Amino acid sequence: MAMNLRLPIEAATALQAEAERTGRSQQEIVRDAVARHLHLIDSDEPPLSARDRARAAGYLVQPARVPYRKVTPRLRLPEGTNSLDALDREDRF
Repeated sequence: MAMNLRLPIEAATALQAEAERTGRSQQEIVRDAVARHLHLIDSDEPPLSARDRARAAGYLVQPARVPYRKVTPRLRLPEGTNSLDALDREDRF
């Protein structure tokens, strides 16, 4: 749900300072505060960063386990033949 939130200048300044201090977005901090206030999460748990939430949800792209290596081509097409010609054959089913 999207909504507009009007904060007193003191709260807005404190929110901005907290975001800079923690490296979290202001939106993350407000969402966490609302969830804690509504007892949707334990108030003893430290807040998760967006990266940690993504990792827990399993949709964070993981880096490759093996570094990139140069691959040498194994198939050489005859001169004047391209890969489309190789795929468009009569003997394919």
